[in-house]
Amino acid sequence: MSTISGKSKMNEPGENPPLLYYRTREQIQEYRSMPVEDKLRRLEMMAEFFHATMPEKSRRIRDKFMKDQHT
Repeated sequence: MSTISGKSKMNEPGENPPLLYYRTREQIQEYRSMPVEDKLRRLEMMAEFFHATMPEKSRRIRDKFMKDQHT
């Protein structure tokens, strides 16, 4: 499992701290040992989740950018 932390010493007081994502060495090794198909399936699931939860304004900007890249 991953750990997400909202604490960071990099920010000035009063700013919103970034979310930091941590993995243990064991978790990294476990991921490395996964079959490539499982890694790709996991990546696809994350991409679908991020797209589904993306704010509408961000989605419009992303879709316009993607359209411009393919023309």
